[in-house]
Amino acid sequence: MSSPSLSPPRIPGSRWIICGLLFFATTVNYLDRQVLSILAPSLQKGLGWTEQDYGHIVFVFQLAYAFSLLGAGRLIDKIGTRYGYAVFAACWSLASMSHALARSAFGFGLARFALGFFEAGNFPAAIKTVAEWFPKKERALATGIFNSGSMLGAILAPATVPLLAAKFGWQSAFLALGTLDFVWLGLWLYFYRRPQEKRGLDPAELAYIQSDPAEPPSEKLRWSHLLRYRGVWAFAVGKFLSDPIWWFFLFWLPKFLGKQYGLDLTAMGIPLVIIYSVSAVGSIGGGWMPARLINAGWSLNAARKAVMLVCALAVTPIFFAAKAESLWLAVALISLATAAHCGWMANLFSLASDIFPKKAVASITGIGGMTGAVGGMLIAEFAGLLLQKTGTYWPLFLIAASAYIVAWAIICVLVPKIEPVKIQ
Repeated sequence: MSSPSLSPPRIPGSRWIICGLLFFATTVNYLDRQVLSILAPSLQKGLGWTEQDYGHIVFVFQLAYAFSLLGAGRLIDKIGTRYGYAVFAACWSLASMSHALARSAFGFGLARFALGFFEAGNFPAAIKTVAEWFPKKERALATGIFNSGSMLGAILAPATVPLLAAKFGWQSAFLALGTLDFVWLGLWLYFYRRPQEKRGLDPAELAYIQSDPAEPPSEKLRWSHLLRYRGVWAFAVGKFLSDPIWWFFLFWLPKFLGKQYGLDLTAMGIPLVIIYSVSAVGSIGGGWMPARLINAGWSLNAARKAVMLVCALAVTPIFFAAKAESLWLAVALISLATAAHCGWMANLFSLASDIFPKKAVASITGIGGMTGAVGGMLIAEFAGLLLQKTGTYWPLFLIAASAYIVAWAIICVLVPKIEPVKIQ
């Protein structure tokens, strides 16, 4: 009689609850930043903004975001994710609600500066949390899942903001959505601890989380040391070239749909919901694919770079959206591009924790986020000036179509093989 086959032991899933908290945080983070882009066409008419005024408002958000990211990553590495994340979330919620007090482009610029400064803490804290709670083979999936919260935020914004603005006034949208951050804050402080400090965590899951080879010992973390590593520059260049495209989608897509297809505040809700729903699939799928390939025998290096290449190529048809005669053809092309971007980001963020020890991940994410925000500042000023002078979007879509494949090539040159490094 044959002996029964032995199935591998089941690993409990407490780490996925932590991933759920990161998903929630990223959702409310993007809800807060998306309110203005949804209201921009009507606020622009009501308050008399020009295209350049709107570009300047976006620019100051990016400026604060870039400036803060370096310090945010450093602070979170120093004091830890539990309290670092909480401080940033509480402050960005207050900054979001402060938009309700603004009455001019200058006032909105001040509120956006504060929002950008404190929202910068989200991704360094989230990426560091993933590095603490997940083995390397699951990090891209966990990153893809929590990053899909940005798509849910972008979906909920057009579904809720017009209704709130129509019924209670535009100020209510900022106030109501800003309060959600405090719900997350209570859950985070109640549930979050590092795995080794978490009471009741199953020993099998703790062993699984810590199953990667021990990280090389490293000296005290210094930025001057980090900038010596090609992996830091690869991550920073990848963010500099691809982040501006996402910022363009977030802040100008409602205006593009309104101008190109005559959609008003309520009519653009369905196209935006479709675009960001497809994007969420891309985020999770892009994070799932490397683990699938690794389980099939691929190396981490080959799996990560292959998935990033597929994502980069999938963005290129976006160029044709600028001249698409059909709204739904444009929506399809933009949906493909945003989904590919999110799959790209799930792997680009994971690249930092693939190469560097956990103690450096938030700082490196901050450095890359800063370069991405600088790219966002440049695209904001360029878009505002271009649209003020010409009214045409096609140069912006051309930049979007080519940015990712250029970024992928540079990453491959700077990091021929993805492997852990010792920081000295």
